[in-house]
Amino acid sequence: MTQTGAVHVHLVDGTYELFRQFYGRNIGQRNAQGVEVGAVRGALRSTFALLNDGATHVGVATDHVIESFRNDLYDGYKTGEGIDADLFGQFGLFEDALRAAGFTVWPMVEQEADDALAAAARLASDDTSVERVLILTPDKDLGQCCAWPKVVQYDRRNQVFRDSDGVREKFGVDPESIPDWLGLVGDTADGFPGLPGWGAKSAATVLAHYKHLEHIPDAPGKWEVSVRSAAKLAATLAEQRADAQLFRTIATLRTDADVGTVDSYWEANLDLTQILPELDLYDEHWPILSLQRQLPPAKFVFDDDDRRGTAVDSLISGGCIISGALVRRSVLFSKVRVHSFATVEESVILPEVDR
Repeated sequence: MTQTGAVHVHLVDGTYELFRQFYGRNIGQRNAQGVEVGAVRGALRSTFALLNDGATHVGVATDHVIESFRNDLYDGYKTGEGIDADLFGQFGLFEDALRAAGFTVWPMVEQEADDALAAAARLASDDTSVERVLILTPDKDLGQCCAWPKVVQYDRRNQVFRDSDGVREKFGVDPESIPDWLGLVGDTADGFPGLPGWGAKSAATVLAHYKHLEHIPDAPGKWEVSVRSAAKLAATLAEQRADAQLFRTIATLRTDADVGTVDSYWEANLDLTQILPELDLYDEHWPILSLQRQLPPAKFVFDDDDRRGTAVDSLISGGCIISGALVRRSVLFSKVRVHSFATVEESVILPEVDR
C-alpha cells in the first residue's frame, strides 16, 4: 500500500456539520418517507468537497447520543433535551451514509465526538508519515489539541486556520491551558458555568503566567500578575477551587477512544475501486452533487507492448495523463502525471503529483 504526496489527515466534527447545515439553508427537505434529510445532504456535500480538494485521510466523529460520561460528573452538563427532533433524527442517517460512502466514522456513545477527534489527532500527530492534521471545527475546546505537533484547527465557514500561536492569539493562553481557561470561564454550550466573576480576559491574564489552576496562589498578594479585582477573584477561586478543577476535568478531552489507524482513513478511498463498492459514484439516484473544477478528460497515451497507458480497477480524475504506464487499483486525483514504464498499484495519488 502506498500513499504518494504529503499525508494530511482531515478530522471532521460531524455533529457540528449537522447543526450547521440544519440551521443554515438545508432545512425543509424530506425524502419519500417524509423524513427530514436536508442536513444530511448538506453535510455529505460538505464532506465530499474535501475529497474534491484532495483529502485522502478523512475521519468523521459524531455524537450518536448527546449524553456521555461527563453527565455523571456534573448534573448540569448538556443533554439532548431541546434538540429539534428533525435534526436529531438525522444523526444515525448521516452515520450510515458516511459508512456507505467509505468514510471512517466514529459514532460516540460513552465519550463525545470531540474526544474521538482528539484521539485521532493525537494518533495522527505521532505518525511519522503525517505532515499535517486538520481538525475541522471552530469549537474552542478542540484548541487544546493544537499543543501537539502538526495539529491545526480549521474553521471552514470563516476559512480560518488556527495553530498553537493562533490559539494564544485568540484566547490568550497556551493550548495546554485551554481546559484550565474553560474551568474558570465556563462553557455555556456544554452546560457548565465556570466561576463567578472570572471572565475570558482575567482568566487569560492569570493562566498565561501560571499555566494551570493548581499553580495559582490562593492569596492575591502572592499573584505575580496584575488583574482587576484580583482580591475578589482570588477569594472566589480559593472557595470554589474544587468546582474549577471539576470543570477543567469536564473540558479536558480524552484521547483513549479506539479510532483505528491512519491507514484506515486511506483505505476507505480504495474501497471506491471495487467492482461493487458500498457507494457507487455512478448511481444517478444518489442526490449528492459535489463541486469539481472543469478539467479535460483523463488521457491515456501509447499502445506498445511494453509501453501502454492503462488503468485497471481504478478511479482516474480529470486532467490526468497516463503516459505508457500501468495504474492498477488506485485512486488518482486531478492533474496527476504518470510517466512511461511506471506502475502505480494500490495507491492514492494527490492532485498534481508528477511521477
